[in-house]
Amino acid sequence: MNNMAYRGQVLEAAACLRSKLGGFRPKTAVVLGSGLGRVTELLNDPVVIESADIPHWPRSTAPGHAGKVVAGTMGGRPVLVFKGRVHYYEGYGMKEVTFPTRVAGALGVRQYVATNASGGIDGDLNTGSLVLVEDHINYMGDNPLIGPTDPTWNERFPSMTRAYSQRLIGFFEDAAAALHIRVRRGVYIAFSGPSYETPAEIRMARTMGASIVGMSTVPEVIVASAMGMETAVLSCVANRAAGLGTVDEMAEEQVLKAIEDACSGIAALLSAFMERLEREGS
Repeated sequence: MNNMAYRGQVLEAAACLRSKLGGFRPKTAVVLGSGLGRVTELLNDPVVIESADIPHWPRSTAPGHAGKVVAGTMGGRPVLVFKGRVHYYEGYGMKEVTFPTRVAGALGVRQYVATNASGGIDGDLNTGSLVLVEDHINYMGDNPLIGPTDPTWNERFPSMTRAYSQRLIGFFEDAAAALHIRVRRGVYIAFSGPSYETPAEIRMARTMGASIVGMSTVPEVIVASAMGMETAVLSCVANRAAGLGTVDEMAEEQVLKAIEDACSGIAALLSAFMERLEREGS
């Protein structure tokens, strides 16, 4: 698909959302990763939009990703929540994977906050550990900015040096301290999936400086950062990475259960973070 056609689809989807939201103007977008859909229960005055009702919106086929868009206030802040995402491993191209991110940018969203489930590489990370991503390694073999550039969206060679906002990380850490929730910082490495990584690949990732591993998020962060959105990522460790734990704990149902068990704490943390962000007036 050429850039003109893609841009047209993004703008059409954004216009559709605007019409469904009326006068509601979200300041922050939140992407809920595997099994975190219950976070939307915290929203006040929620407006639920089926992704099938938004033109050109990609459909998720991954477990734990409902494929809905929910608008409302969280911690007093107007937010747009993507209840699930699509992944590269589902057979989508990078433009489709980052389509919701582009739509968020077209709606004038200021911050892009993504959540995900990950595998723990660091030995001190256990199931349920929360990690604020401060950098990433793109090992997916692709980049969503490949192709003709559109200077109205982003420059040709955007820097990723500050892709993860230190300000937002600080807000998360302050919120976590107030709630007595333990969080730590780490580096996320993204593989394409859908097969899990081998123990050798995990040893390589550890040598490269990665703390956690997953199959998503990085393309979204690249696009959000390139479009000028302030970006943060909160990851929940759902299992220990290959070679560090048992094969059973990497089973789909075990991963989703681990996230479900951590969901209430993540929801409280997101709400407190939004309250702090709204209080700052940004």
